Amino acid sequence: MRSMSGIFKAVLGGAAFVIVALLAPVAARAQAQAFQTIAPYAILMDSDTGAVLFEKAADELMVPASMAKLMTLELLFNEIAKGKVSLEDEFPISESAWRRGGGPSGGSSMFAVLNSKVKVVDLIQGITVMSGNDAAIAVAEGLAGSEGAFATRMTARARELGLMKSTFANASGQADPDQKVTARELALLANHIVKTYPDLYKYFGLREFTWNKIRQQNRNPLLTMDIGADGLKTGNIGDSGFGVVGSAVQNGQRLIVVVNGLKTAKDRAEEARRILNWGFRTFEVKEVFAKGTVIGDAKVFGGEPSSIGLVAKGPVAVLVPRGSGDRLVARIVYQGPLRPPVAAGAQVARLKVQRGDVQVLDLPLYAADDAATGTLTRRAFDAATEFVIDTVRSRFTKSGS
Repeated sequence: MRSMSGIFKAVLGGAAFVIVALLAPVAARAQAQAFQTIAPYAILMDSDTGAVLFEKAADELMVPASMAKLMTLELLFNEIAKGKVSLEDEFPISESAWRRGGGPSGGSSMFAVLNSKVKVVDLIQGITVMSGNDAAIAVAEGLAGSEGAFATRMTARARELGLMKSTFANASGQADPDQKVTARELALLANHIVKTYPDLYKYFGLREFTWNKIRQQNRNPLLTMDIGADGLKTGNIGDSGFGVVGSAVQNGQRLIVVVNGLKTAKDRAEEARRILNWGFRTFEVKEVFAKGTVIGDAKVFGGEPSSIGLVAKGPVAVLVPRGSGDRLVARIVYQGPLRPPVAAGAQVARLKVQRGDVQVLDLPLYAADDAATGTLTRRAFDAATEFVIDTVRSRFTKSGS
């Protein structure tokens, strides 16, 4: 990976500091944006770097349908990772799960038997392969006592993961006006699952599963396309159209794709495949900052020292169009000035990189050093400085209104 460098300057805007850098020429916006899709909502993300290669209405709220089951599974996987639930534990199939999500419902189902108990490992496969609504409701009731209580936990967990727009009303993805997500946040959730739960992620790639003597094929069409796809989830109800969250690996590179709102299952499969193949063909990795590089500084009000360096946890890289020549714009954003004490390693800012109108990277930055509370003289000086800045900002705002 070739490294690129830039010079930062600090700009005070509102309650947040924004530090901006113009990076060396690397990206051709025209080349990237020449790609088009018929999907109303779409995003393509590189798993390792978090770089967004393509997006369309990626931050607009949409109906997730069964793609909402990714959050259901994330909560279950998290409980398993904590040791609170095991794969051999059994959850009951209540009348609610059976009637609203099982055979009588007419929707996607693993056909679990009323009042039976099903192992967690089988419920996982009932969701990842069969998209079973009965399995999803059983998981919700098994973890939270009721699907309503579980939905509250789903939204709360989304916020913990940094998904600030998505809201959930049920575990299965059935139609509800309060159940909305964005394509970007589905991609982030999918990437989190891939990276955090590799031993459980494998269940998304199973081609078939048999339960109650009924064998069903995995509903994810990407798995049969010989493009390196290994999992995640489809969705389709009347309000959503056809959608899929997919992941594929080629030559060691993993891409995450989300499309939604398509008119047919065929369109869903073809658009997702086309976007993935385009991404693998078109982009190459460029290193923006080497591991350990101090990317910028953040001011610490009344602190000693008065500013601290900001670093990422590893090298910072983005994917950009091959043989391109435009610039990336990198910005450090933080709520500031910071207040001491600040501990080294604390997350205090974010690095955002834009290619034209497309945000290609958004990752946390951490304090490189400790900052303690400064002397009385230091605090007084910073207080005076802040007063002057606030006065200038106030006058500028009034004159511009």
